[in-house]
Amino acid sequence: MPGRTPPGTPVHPGTPVHLVLNRFDDEFGDYARYTPPGCRLVHITTPGGLAAVDGSRFGRPVDADEPLEIAVVPDTRFETVLPVAEELAARWGPFAGVAGLSEYDLTTAARLREHLDVPGARPAFVHRFRDKPTMKAMVAAAGLAVPRFVELTAATDVDGVVERLGLPLILKPRSGAASVGVVKVRSRPELHAALPTVEATGFEAEEYVDGPILHVDGVRRGGRLRFVSVSEYVHTCLDFAAGAPLGSVLLDPGRRRDRAVAFAARCLDALELADGAFHLELIEPAAGGLVFLEVGMRSGGAEVPFLHRDLFGVDLVGEAFRAALALPPLGRLPALGRLPAGGPLGGGPSGGWLIFPEPRPWPCRLVSVTSMRHRVPEIVAERIPVPGRVFDGTGGYEDVGGSFRLLGPDEATVRAAIRGIIDGFRIVTEPLVPAGRPAPTATAEPVATAAATALAAAPGSSPSRPVAATATAG
Repeated sequence: MPGRTPPGTPVHPGTPVHLVLNRFDDEFGDYARYTPPGCRLVHITTPGGLAAVDGSRFGRPVDADEPLEIAVVPDTRFETVLPVAEELAARWGPFAGVAGLSEYDLTTAARLREHLDVPGARPAFVHRFRDKPTMKAMVAAAGLAVPRFVELTAATDVDGVVERLGLPLILKPRSGAASVGVVKVRSRPELHAALPTVEATGFEAEEYVDGPILHVDGVRRGGRLRFVSVSEYVHTCLDFAAGAPLGSVLLDPGRRRDRAVAFAARCLDALELADGAFHLELIEPAAGGLVFLEVGMRSGGAEVPFLHRDLFGVDLVGEAFRAALALPPLGRLPALGRLPAGGPLGGGPSGGWLIFPEPRPWPCRLVSVTSMRHRVPEIVAERIPVPGRVFDGTGGYEDVGGSFRLLGPDEATVRAAIRGIIDGFRIVTEPLVPAGRPAPTATAEPVATAAATALAAAPGSSPSRPVAATATAG
């Protein structure tokens, strides 16, 4: 077996033992926090996630049960983890459940359940939350609006795609997250150039629908919403991949929020999600109505799980973990439609978050960065890199140029605070060049102004792996 910790004390007969796939290197990889008394865990983790699951990175209560065993693997592909899981099952099984919370581990976990005959979601069910054409087809079959789309093949005809979808259009991987590999195509020549660069069977072409994008986050149990929130993105995930900041603002209670919740519930009904956390995205086109974009059977990324914990006291990752293993919810969830008068950090009942991508061009070294925590009072958590840090373009949502969480009395206040961060945040870098060449002058990374424009617009008219963060005092 790949690197592993020695097996722990044998368990009592009848004790439920669960297998957990992990790649998280932050506090959400400390699954002991989510495990009820009387259950034990066995882990398969990547090297980067080892310190999270073995308890060495975070303080663990003295009465918490240690993992029975931890196996370290180079990756969590099914072919890699299957022989490891079989060996662990022979020693600790039969397993009562299998969990894999990352977007990229959902299918592997489902295949392990099927192979090991463990209860829980099977690959066919998980597929509808990972394959974008499948999820859109199911939602459309329920009479709900979705973007028109074409499943690409090696024989896909450019003119046929444009005739069906119009321009601009979106090329995106059938499965994936964070807009990795997504391309906005504006013309026929661009589409002719783009199609040979993608693996046709792994991509789809999708109608571009203009309008603000909302994300609906929540927990379902027994086919009913137990908790839900609605936020509007500041910029989009695709904008972030192109170098713009990304964030969102929680919507105030009201008609706009209620309409989004009702539409999301119908989408989840169409997809038959009875139990689990979800992150669902909708578009508000100028013509009215709502359009389903996509959904994940997991917590949202970036600062989404941290903000929900701060403001609502709801741990979306923990709730996803509990649901995947058919365990009861972590605790009593806030009443639907109600925002508490402040979470553990106070200052509610609204909130938001903002992250800046790695500065460009890559590779570059950080010279200086602006702290915003004392300039924008709504900031409750800030994470900024230290001078000397090297950026190479591989950070995604985790190793970013700066991240912020905000709480405020209402949506408008949080929007204004995010605009203040965008206006004031500066990050200065110097390019890394080969030895012997003169180094260019350090430059300040410009901040896109479109986000501020969007924030100033009225609702409905704006364009439109979790990261660790520290709470700021006072």
